Amino acid sequence: MEHELGYRVDTVQVDEVPAWDALSQGRGGRDPGGLGPPRAGAALRPATRRPSRDAGPLGVSGHIGWWVPKYFADAHPDVLDWKNLNKYAAQLRTPESGGKGQLLDGSPSYVTHDKALVKNLNLDYQVVFAGSEAAQITQIKQFAKDRKPFLTYWYEPQWLFNEVPMVEVKLPAYSEACGTKGEKDPDSVDCAYPTSELKKYLNAGFSRKGGDAASFLKKFRWTKKDQNEVAQLMAEDKLSAEDAAERWVKRHPDVWKKWVA
Repeated sequence: MEHELGYRVDTVQVDEVPAWDALSQGRGGRDPGGLGPPRAGAALRPATRRPSRDAGPLGVSGHIGWWVPKYFADAHPDVLDWKNLNKYAAQLRTPESGGKGQLLDGSPSYVTHDKALVKNLNLDYQVVFAGSEAAQITQIKQFAKDRKPFLTYWYEPQWLFNEVPMVEVKLPAYSEACGTKGEKDPDSVDCAYPTSELKKYLNAGFSRKGGDAASFLKKFRWTKKDQNEVAQLMAEDKLSAEDAAERWVKRHPDVWKKWVA
């Protein structure tokens, strides 16, 4: 927007609720949709009375689930059906899982359904918390380096898939009935996490009168692969957000030139 359209752009990191307040009051032009821990499967929902406008899909869907490394799935394809997980509990046992198979989670502060799923699906597993997302990533990388099997709670889009290919274990299909039941009683959940399409929202006035800037934001759309590429540059290569974006822009003019046309 700065180099191609001549705007001055300030980026501000704000928590979700203050972001919606700023958007409704005209203090923020755009709020990207987001999904990931600790909000298990929750889409970013605008309050209906706030003057914001749906600016279309980001191009990425967010999803939380259970994953195993691809090398383990290739060797044991039936592990990808939750009904067969108990068959592999002994192989997925760790010193921390108390004689059961380990389901690796991140921070205890994450709001997940994993303990309920283990109980309600009668799985011979123990949820083990790494303590944080960073610690979970470290553990996953170590398992992969040693070519050990593991089962982990994880989400997409996420750059770690670029380094450790993982395949999702199919849990009982999500349904609105299951979701509603889970909202009333989280301990009753017995289905998969939902998939949420991530969207962009603009302040209503800016959406109507924002000119080329609003047009750019409405056109902006990329893939999970694009997002993971930038995130990996920041997380692993330690690039700043601006440097990571600049590198991506240089690599993908065929994508972003459509946004400024």
